[in-house]
Amino acid sequence: MEGGGRGVTDKEKIEVFLADGPPFAVVGASANRDKYGNKVLRCYLQNGYQAYPIHPLDNQIEGCRAYPDLTSLPERVLSVSIITPPSVTERIVEECKVIGAINIWMQPGAESAGAIRSAEDNGMRVIANGPCVLVVLGYREI
Repeated sequence: MEGGGRGVTDKEKIEVFLADGPPFAVVGASANRDKYGNKVLRCYLQNGYQAYPIHPLDNQIEGCRAYPDLTSLPERVLSVSIITPPSVTERIVEECKVIGAINIWMQPGAESAGAIRSAEDNGMRVIANGPCVLVVLGYREI
């Protein structure tokens, strides 16, 4: 499964995404438990994964230290979940290039055709326009 993963199924990309992490980065994490950015972070934590919340203003989310951007992380992260508006997703893909991320999972509503194309053109595996991490990992509202 070389390159950006074009022609590879979502199931295969998800397997690689999960195998290459943890840690995972959750861009668009939120302290608001009603928002999907919070639910995605909690989903990783519920499944025993290490995940870094990324939020430009919050210092801590769900008991985890939050970072303002991907370049501030204390270690390299290969797999990044994005829960942001599509225009922000395009900027996040650029940050993913800088940190050397190789897997991007754009959660439903975060997708941007330009961001997908940019990520794939740079050899990243992209999961978009498909399943949500909450369904794949079995999120529980607790």
